[in-house]
Parts: sequence; C-alpha cells; structure tokens
Amino acid sequence: MPHLDQPLADLPADVTTVAMVTLGCARNEVDSEELAGRLAADGYRLVADAADADAVLVNTCGFIETAKKDSVDAILEAGDGGAKVIAVGCMAERYGSELAGALPEATVLGFDDYADIGDRLDDVLAGRPLVPHTPRDRRTLLPISPADRTRAAVAPSSPAIPGHDWLKRTRLTTGPVASLKLASGCDRRCAFCAIPAFRGAFVSRPVDEVLGEAHWLAGQGVTEIVLVSENSTSYGKDLGDLRTLEKLLPQLAAIEGLARIRVAYLQPAELRPGLLETIAATPGVAPYFDLSFQHSSPTLLRRMRRFGGTEDFLALVERARALAPEAGFRTNVILGFPGETEDDVAELERFLTAARLDAVGVFGYSDEEGTEAARLEGHLPQHEVDDRVARITDLVEELTAQRAEERVGSTVRVLLTDDLGGGTWTGHAEHQDPDADGTTTVSAVPEGAVPGQVVPALVTGTEGIDLVASCRVPVGAGADPA
Repeated sequence: MPHLDQPLADLPADVTTVAMVTLGCARNEVDSEELAGRLAADGYRLVADAADADAVLVNTCGFIETAKKDSVDAILEAGDGGAKVIAVGCMAERYGSELAGALPEATVLGFDDYADIGDRLDDVLAGRPLVPHTPRDRRTLLPISPADRTRAAVAPSSPAIPGHDWLKRTRLTTGPVASLKLASGCDRRCAFCAIPAFRGAFVSRPVDEVLGEAHWLAGQGVTEIVLVSENSTSYGKDLGDLRTLEKLLPQLAAIEGLARIRVAYLQPAELRPGLLETIAATPGVAPYFDLSFQHSSPTLLRRMRRFGGTEDFLALVERARALAPEAGFRTNVILGFPGETEDDVAELERFLTAARLDAVGVFGYSDEEGTEAARLEGHLPQHEVDDRVARITDLVEELTAQRAEERVGSTVRVLLTDDLGGGTWTGHAEHQDPDADGTTTVSAVPEGAVPGQVVPALVTGTEGIDLVASCRVPVGAGADPA
C-alpha cells in the first residue's frame, strides 16, 4: 500500500503519482479514501501535494452554493501545476456534462466511474476522450456502491485487510479518528434538499462489511470511529431490520483497540427509543446526538416536508439527558426558508434557549435547482435572510458558551489527538465531534501518553465552546483503553 510521506526521490521514474483533494463532508472523505485505495491497487502512487502529482482528483461538494464555488476554485487551482485534473464527487455527479462544458480544464466523472477509477485515469493520462455523463435522478436507478449484494460476507471476527475485493481503502490522514460509512443515499424528501436526486435511494452496507472495515481501521491505529451516512437512523431498514444499528453498535464497541464509536447524522423523526437508549447507555459508544432539527417551528417544518417541532424536540433531548445527563447535542438550523415569519424565528429562539445544545450550525437558505423549495412562494429578500442568520448566530454563540460553562467541575473523557508539549494535549470529549464541536485542552497529562488514548480530566474552564481541563488521576499509557 502507498505511503503519503514516501519521498518522491524514492519512487521509480515510471510510477504515476496522484493527489486527492477533498471538499465537503466526512462522507466525501471516506469516498476519497476508497478512490485512493482503488488507485493504489491499480499501481498508482499517492502523494500529499498536488504540485508533485501527475494527476489530481478533486472530490467536489455540491451541497450549497458556497460549497460549489469552493469546488470550482479547487478544480482550477489543481491544474495550475500542469497536472491532469479529474473532477469527481457530488458536484461532478450532479452537473456532469454541464460542468465539463464550463471547465474544459478538467475531466468530469460520475459515481458510476468509481469502481473502474484506475481505468478511467488511464484513459485521461493516455489522452483517450471520455464523454461526460448526462445527470440523472439517481432515485430512479439501481442503488450505487457501497451495498453490492454480490460481495461475499466477511465474518465479524475476521480483520479486514487491504486486498480484499470489497475493501479498497487507503487512509489519507494518520490521526486516531476515522469515519466509516454506514450507507449511501437518502429516501427522505425534504423540500430544500437536492442530495437524494444525485446520491440516490438509501442503501445500507451489510453488517459484516461494516464490522470488517472497523477491524481494519482499528488495525491502522484508529481508536475512534465516526459512523456517517446521509441518514444513520435509516440504517438497516432495507436489510429487513430497523433495529440493525442498535445491534451493530455494541459489536463495534467490542472491537479490540477501539475506544469510542460515534454516530453522526441522526434524523429526529426516526430516532426510535431503542436506538436512543443504545447510544446513551452502551459502554464505548459516545452519548452524542447529532440531530438534524433544521428548525423548530411546526408550521415551517411542514413547509420543509419535515416532522416535529419545539415540544417534540425538547422532549427528545430530555429523554436522552435522562439516560445520559452529560450527553452531547449538535444540530443545524436553516434561516430564511420561503414563508418563514418572525413568529417562526421566535419559536426557533425559544427552542434553542430551552434545549441547551452544545453546538449549532446556522445556515441561510438558498435555492437548490430541482427542489420543491425553489418553487415555493414567500422567498425572503437576501438582506432579511442575512439579518436572521446573524441574529441566530449571535444567540447560538452565547448559548453554546453557556452550555460549555455548565460543564466546569465535571469529569470528561478526552481522546487525545495532539501533543502540545509539557504534558499538555488537545483532544475532544465524548460530547464533542472531532471536526465540528470544539476541542478540550488537557494539562497534566502523564508521560507516555499517545494519540488516540482516552484520559479522564476535570474541566476547569472554557474558551467559547472549547474546554480547558486537567487530568485528575494518574493515567499511564494504556491504563484507560476504553
């Protein structure tokens, strides 16, 4: 398998080098590692710097307008050094031939090219013309990878290793945290979201495949796995058992070497009591709830084609806290959806104030082509959307800082990531997503600590949503492996 830190001088002259540039969410990061694994299996060598590469794969994001702009900028930048540029990912799938026409600098490939990415790259480097795909609504097609039912199941006790036909993944980072994809696609029909149209219908990965990849990640030095998908609460519904995730989590937590399992992307309307209890109370599973509320006004949520409201959501949060008082909660909210009133915004403010969430992402509504929301009446002027985003952002910053202060005096279990020297490390507690929910800086960490180790620490202060803590009991390396 390739090593991203292998000096270029050590590579044979005839080896073709490839760099991956990834934009967007954790799901895209996993896709990039799977693409990298397939390329490695076909003899390509991966390099970290696009300037050193013969070819650059840009894994694009097509979620919102700013993400699309970032993707276009990355494609243009990737070609500055003379490398061949290949655009893949959500934006490439969503726009296909249109994107190819706008950016002749790049070859645009769709999801159907992923399984044969090495062959497609051969074509690009050899100058063989490729016809960019015409975008289709993937909900009308057979599901794409990752759930290929023809693949042989792997026994849960068998560690997965590179070279197995079903697992071609190369880690592009070296930290102790990694994402693992549960499923692909989404069956929900939220009025503002275009993702189902280009990601397709919801398809769960087989349980044994998920367990096998988790074993492999543990063997790569990963101690925290974040389970990702478009909607993790749907996992297993197409496998014939809605309780599949509840059964899977304890099995993942029992894998030797893993300290923590975290579930991301939960849909509130599908969070069954059994799953809530499993996340809140299973040793080795972080009591962490990444809940996609989007708003809390019942009236506006119905316009969004979503369920629930302030009282339902508060009850859900309180049920989780009754089981795990120190549980973490994050969500995203959209301001300025067509038809949103001042009363709707006030209702959202009421919910956020009462819920005491740990992290909240605030987004302004923007039209997405092909969605129901783009055709709705009641669009707000942009300055009004911006004003509401600023208003809720200010409130969220105050509320989440207060929530962090409530944790002063409590003991948190911090997974160490970066050694700052002198016994001080940064890391994240169970209530903190590794990428989005703040960090914990821990002092008095005993000698011998290593990245990925979990230590108990007393919270002594805060900096916004970040925590400052100190190890309260001696913990030698490996003394607290869970």
